[in-house]
Amino acid sequence: MISGAPKIGKSWLMLDWCLKIAKGEPVWNFKTNQGATLYLCLEDNWNRIQNRLLNIADEVPNNLFFAVSSCSLSDGLAEQIENFVQEHNDTALIVIDTFQMIRSAERDTNYANDYQEIVQLKSLADKLKITVLLVHHLRKQNDSDPLNKISGTTGISGALDTTLILEKKARNQNKAVLICTGRDIEHRELELCFSRENHTWEFISDSVEESVVLLPEEMRLLIEFMKQKKLFSGTNSDFSSEFNSYCSKNIETNVLKRLMNKYRYELENQNVYFESKRCNGKRLLRIFYCARCESADSADKDDKFMGAKNIVNIVPIVPVAARKPP
Repeated sequence: MISGAPKIGKSWLMLDWCLKIAKGEPVWNFKTNQGATLYLCLEDNWNRIQNRLLNIADEVPNNLFFAVSSCSLSDGLAEQIENFVQEHNDTALIVIDTFQMIRSAERDTNYANDYQEIVQLKSLADKLKITVLLVHHLRKQNDSDPLNKISGTTGISGALDTTLILEKKARNQNKAVLICTGRDIEHRELELCFSRENHTWEFISDSVEESVVLLPEEMRLLIEFMKQKKLFSGTNSDFSSEFNSYCSKNIETNVLKRLMNKYRYELENQNVYFESKRCNGKRLLRIFYCARCESADSADKDDKFMGAKNIVNIVPIVPVAARKPP
């Protein structure tokens, strides 16, 4: 499953992956196994799909298929997918965009139902020896654990083989991080940049290859904030209020402080130093950005509160003849 905020660029990414896998081309630095791909664009129409294809490709391979409607999980989707794979026995990938569109409207959203729906799709993928990739949304509430941001109960993340989360540093920026974790893959974070010229996500860096800890979004924003702020001295709540105003978020004071403590050394590697103390019943914080500091000891020692030590091929998937993209 790949999850991300609405309109962040998930569908552009999925379209690019389907196209590259159908052609057998690598996705960034990763090899692919060529095969037929089916993209269920269940929130789109044929015109939008066609226009997007024209933005990213000069020609479309004949093993790339699309559908704009399908049955739900409880109403025959598995049979439709099996029929498609029987007709295209080289199928490698099926993308369902979005997961919500194939869920049963009659079922309550609870752990058991969330888990069962994912297990049903996982069993189908294992049986057909294909990859089924679901596109999903994130919660509006913030959380330091990326898996907790996935909309729904933990039954969803618990049943998945692999979880991908696409997060932008800020809504108006074109950079994002793709967090990748799962049972059979090494945890990694890919830094990406969306090209408005060719409408594709371009690779910048890989946390595994560079052996660098990629900080969570909150800490990356904190570094950017401190580069502008330079110095803050006051209460924890005042700092979190200023920080939230800067990044247009609503991170609770205790959550922000917990993240800062967890990533203290990584922050210092980025020249951000802080120290906390209690005074007259208040929790006080001094935090500063100093590119020339090798340690907090190089800060102003006269200050009593110093820095810390640290296309369109098929119409609804039913037994009808497939259509190739024009």
